[in-house]
Amino acid sequence: MNIKSNSTLFKSTILLVLLILFCPTGHAQTTLISEMDQLKWEKVMPGIWKASVGSMGLNPMDYANSPKTDAINELGDAPFPFAQEASRSLLTSNRASVRLPLDESEQIYGLGLEFEGINRRSEVYSLKVDHYGDIKGQTHAPVPFYISNKGYGVLINSAQRVKIHVGVSNRKDSNLPERIDRTTGKNWAARPLSDAVEASVEGGGMEIFVFSGETTLEIVQRYNLFFGGGIIPPKWGLGFWHRMHTQSRDKDILKEIEDFEANNFPLDVIGLEPGWQSFAYPCSFDWDKTRFPDPKNFVQTLDKKGIKVNLWENPYVAPVSTMYNDISPYTGSHTVWLGEVPDYTIPEAQKVLLNHHQKHHLDIGVSGYKFDEVDGYDVWLWPDHATFPSGNDAVEIRQLYGMMMMDMFDRHFKEQNQRTYNLIRSAYIGASNHNFVLYSDYYDHKGYVTALANSSLSGLLWTPEIRSADSAEEWIRRFQSVSFSPLMMLNAWYSSKKPWSFPEVTDMVRNTIELRMKLLPYLYTAFYEYNQKGIPPFRAMVLETGYDSQEKLEGSELDDAKNPYAEQKRLEVTDQYMMGPSILVAPVFTGQKERKVVLPIGNWFNFYNGEYAGNGETITIKTKLEEIPLFVKDGGIIPMLTTVDKNDSDQTLEVRHYGTKENTYLLYNDDGISYDYERDKYSLTELKSSKNTKGELTGSFNSLKENNYSYSNIVWRWMTMQH
Repeated sequence: MNIKSNSTLFKSTILLVLLILFCPTGHAQTTLISEMDQLKWEKVMPGIWKASVGSMGLNPMDYANSPKTDAINELGDAPFPFAQEASRSLLTSNRASVRLPLDESEQIYGLGLEFEGINRRSEVYSLKVDHYGDIKGQTHAPVPFYISNKGYGVLINSAQRVKIHVGVSNRKDSNLPERIDRTTGKNWAARPLSDAVEASVEGGGMEIFVFSGETTLEIVQRYNLFFGGGIIPPKWGLGFWHRMHTQSRDKDILKEIEDFEANNFPLDVIGLEPGWQSFAYPCSFDWDKTRFPDPKNFVQTLDKKGIKVNLWENPYVAPVSTMYNDISPYTGSHTVWLGEVPDYTIPEAQKVLLNHHQKHHLDIGVSGYKFDEVDGYDVWLWPDHATFPSGNDAVEIRQLYGMMMMDMFDRHFKEQNQRTYNLIRSAYIGASNHNFVLYSDYYDHKGYVTALANSSLSGLLWTPEIRSADSAEEWIRRFQSVSFSPLMMLNAWYSSKKPWSFPEVTDMVRNTIELRMKLLPYLYTAFYEYNQKGIPPFRAMVLETGYDSQEKLEGSELDDAKNPYAEQKRLEVTDQYMMGPSILVAPVFTGQKERKVVLPIGNWFNFYNGEYAGNGETITIKTKLEEIPLFVKDGGIIPMLTTVDKNDSDQTLEVRHYGTKENTYLLYNDDGISYDYERDKYSLTELKSSKNTKGELTGSFNSLKENNYSYSNIVWRWMTMQH
């Protein structure tokens, strides 16, 4: 062999060695599906399976809660939903990827908070925690969990950013559709139909979880229960929130409260924006003594009025903070707004923050927080190459930073047996059991309602907060939407608006807020179902029985010609949603004199007067400025308070019944402030509508679990004329 041949052989050998060293699975030139590794699925709970690819850094599940095992078992088992041999993985030197099957008729939804649409098929998402943006997947809560209408959900568990191709891109040896010449053929597609979902992350690996179920709702339930179920907020958290102008002083706030009283508006929470601190952007976390010379007296004065205090913060520490010296050793290489970034993967850093908040805030009665700026943009937050004292990756810390804040404060409040309700602008995997609601600087009204629907598919809560409006009509329409959401809030941090800022609709705004508060028993019970069964209290229509055209309910005489769900764009309906088990909410937007409402299979009735609305059809209604359209399903039982006055000791409950169906409803109640309900201190009352010998509906109630939280006086009201 000559010298040239020896040199070539040597180079080839070196190249082969390098490929083996840097391609852990040996897939140096993998180009075929058959060359990829088959995922090995392990059943971890009924209807839940797990597979792993490579190794991970930070695990998002470390900031979630433990599964609600009994509730998952009660859902029963379910088979693995697709051919296991069709699921494949590939691990290269710099990326881990998976390929999961997708048939041509599948619809895919989920992937966290999104402001547009609901069907994720034929799109590519870069799931990066960020400010809202035009890139799909870059939002405050880009949860890598998707749901198929074929009866399963998939979670890609990774702290790295997940890139996911949802039925986009075809491997050369996949089941390819017919090739069509663009010049001469018909129906050429720029994005040919793909037979797979492919997801990848940079770095070492990921975990993949599959959740199976008979219905789409059951899949979401199983996902939520896997992370501990949903939350039950304190009752005050479901009341009315008002956030003050950022430069407000204690005297300004006390005057504002007097104005609320004078205008006869309920008020449960006052939110203090950046100016409560001695330094903001970055934050001192210390009271500004010029605006709040006596914070303890201020907070306790509000508490005596039944008003809680919520404090705005971002996590970045100013050098003037009294906790700066203690936390500085645990901060990263880069600053945000010239404030240091604590590494909350380090327990000592958590301890410094919590001790400071306990001493200066919680000990004097502060009820919770609004954590801002934990999302993006890149021009604000630390770069991907930043370093942290724990050695953890900067990208992973950013993806999980909001979850770290939520988990840390939830645990701290629970140790004191005190429920809290908070706001945050970042969430990720397993957020359902955290006492936080998402919000955004984004302000499109329709996008807000779409976000409310989409959030229910990923274990998230969302508020379409109000900040301002260009007209009285927009003002009342936004109030109507936020009053039927997880958190009812006017955020006047820059606008200084009041609920009565548009006098011509002031009475309508007040009535809307009061209606929400009268519905507290119904809404509170819906959150109990969220906690116990994983059913979102506000949920997208795709989670409602009878919404999907492929569902054939027993006794239904509707055919495809009458069933509107056979229409092509059915899944794109995001301007309506369900609240609790029985109420369909259809918000109205500025300028709408009429709107369409898609009614699922079954009889539906107008909430306000009990009139029949329709069955499994799309109806067009004339809008009323003073009402948000609400519809109740046949047999719906809606318990309501008769008064919203905090000082009224009358706990009379009006129980409304709609339609002609018999039904049973379990009404939940507890002390509304503590975690004693986890120690069996709560009440359950069975509300039952049944027909007598004449076929007439009658109502009864029975205390299944009785204590001080049981309602003493219950009155039935029949909303639908009985024939």
